Amino acid sequence: MSSTITSGTLKVTITEQVILNGRDQGSKNTLSIGSINEVVRRIFTTNGTAQTVVLNFAATADGTRVADGDVRYVRITNLDDTNFATLVITGDNSTSFSVRLDPGASYLVTSTSTTGTADYADISGTTLEDLSQVQATADTAAVDLEVFVASA
Repeated sequence: MSSTITSGTLKVTITEQVILNGRDQGSKNTLSIGSINEVVRRIFTTNGTAQTVVLNFAATADGTRVADGDVRYVRITNLDDTNFATLVITGDNSTSFSVRLDPGASYLVTSTSTTGTADYADISGTTLEDLSQVQATADTAAVDLEVFVASA
């Protein structure tokens, strides 16, 4: 069976708006990523303050994982208005780093190259690793997270 999906271009626009002393100090940047033919979007609630798997990467996509070499854009947004979450990003060498995701904040991973999230992050301090998983831990109480992934 051949696919009937026509690939498209993902357009991501980041806009900052702030007036200081009567002058506009804001900025607007747009990134266009072509050849997108797969999108995963979901909103879910974390498992209280226990670690919750947000996203799995693998060499080949299946029902629970996205293909690391095809990923071009990931956005994880904390939809909670009170509590932060900690994202734990793990590489294929089982090393990881963590980032705080405040209420309303987003964490972005962008790869416009053909490697996607393979050889993406220097987690261990010595070499680039493939991303293998993202987990979230809520600070005080469960939080709602929105995940958006676009792949080629």
